[in-house]
Amino acid sequence: MSAVLKCLCGLLVLTLLGCTFAENKMVAGNIAAINHVEGTAINWFSVNGYRAHGGGGSSCCIILPVRWRPGLKVDVEWEVDPDRFAKIKRKTIGFGFDEDAWASHKAKFRQYRVTVDVPKWPEKKSCSMNIHFLTCKRVEVTTSCWVYGHPSYPIQEPLDMKEPAVCPN
Repeated sequence: MSAVLKCLCGLLVLTLLGCTFAENKMVAGNIAAINHVEGTAINWFSVNGYRAHGGGGSSCCIILPVRWRPGLKVDVEWEVDPDRFAKIKRKTIGFGFDEDAWASHKAKFRQYRVTVDVPKWPEKKSCSMNIHFLTCKRVEVTTSCWVYGHPSYPIQEPLDMKEPAVCPN
């Protein structure tokens, strides 16, 4: 009888360990920036330290749990060029920008950081993580499998929004 009890206890422990490991299983996914602010450029951004280019397209990778859990957040850092269409003096000889002109333009870059909630996704249905950069330094993220612009996509703010003169608190 005690051997059967030990086997049952052992099976119970293994089952609980399996559940624990499944809860903590992580997967990699792409991250992409979607800039909604007119006239600005996202030079680069990072999510939980995973750095990506901000010029569009997706970059590899962000590590996320397989299953969403309450309180899941990400830290987003980014750098903005507030005048992406600036006319910057070119070098008179060779390629690239005049060093002083570039230094003057680069001094206007701004860096920001925010922690945002990751919305719930259906079990085993997360896709890439899209980071939406909105006016007033607001950031929203989604792991939706729909693409931006589709009626089912959760973030519907338009592209090329004008930055308001005063942002609400």
